[in-house]
Amino acid sequence: MAEPLVIGQGLVVAYRRRRNLFARTRAEATPVLKGVDIVIGRGETVGIVGESGSGKSTLGRTLLGLIPPERGTVTFDGVAITGSDEAQLRPLRRRMQMIFQDPMSSLNPRHTIGRILSEPALLHGLAANRTQALGLVRDVLDRVGIPASAADRYPHELSGGQRQRVGIARAVILKPEFVLADEIVSGLDVSTQAQVLRLLQELGREMGLALAFISHDLAVIRSVCHRVYVMREGVVEEEGECGAVFARPKAAYTRMLIDAIPLPVRDPNWLARGGAGDEALA
Repeated sequence: MAEPLVIGQGLVVAYRRRRNLFARTRAEATPVLKGVDIVIGRGETVGIVGESGSGKSTLGRTLLGLIPPERGTVTFDGVAITGSDEAQLRPLRRRMQMIFQDPMSSLNPRHTIGRILSEPALLHGLAANRTQALGLVRDVLDRVGIPASAADRYPHELSGGQRQRVGIARAVILKPEFVLADEIVSGLDVSTQAQVLRLLQELGREMGLALAFISHDLAVIRSVCHRVYVMREGVVEEEGECGAVFARPKAAYTRMLIDAIPLPVRDPNWLARGGAGDEALA
């Protein structure tokens, strides 16, 4: 495995809910992560897979420092981020980015694509002024396969696949080292899925990104990831190299997942044949 970049050890997360609106008793804790260990190496793509409610999205947000664990530690590039306040985390924020499942809800509908992409670059000091920032925006739009004219458009004027490419552009414009992708192709058709996944693979190789890819789709995980963590009810049931885990699963739960959603015969050219690109902007 590559040199570790992100390490989670003994992660425990519980959400607290009151029994009812008027209850005076202390909120009950519902455990979501129950002592999870995970390592993501530099330049490595790691899949996190499991059923709904398995804790995979909570794990991803905990690794980014968005959810504080009740117990356990997260370190990024040797720096402990557990227990750090926002001021202490701010220098690391640029180096850790997230691509969301639903780009429409994560992109401000009142802002143009150019503003959505340029403001993070200005905030983190990657551009001295708005002119420089817009130059970076044009470059990153070109890299993700969207014409520069899209900078003047609003999110609702783009297709779902184009919005997801904007979500990828927003993450990579900051030149991060670690990117968390949470169910980013679940709402896309198969052809657009292949285009988005191929783009993410290319960017990962070019930038040396460490990627954590959260998905319930075993075929997608097998196609794009080096290693996989199989989660169930807040614990890791199995971990290992993707080919070995899917070909010879050791955990009964992993076998059950594969049997429930049989994996198609792997076509190594699936991503390469994913289509010529998104529909053109009018």
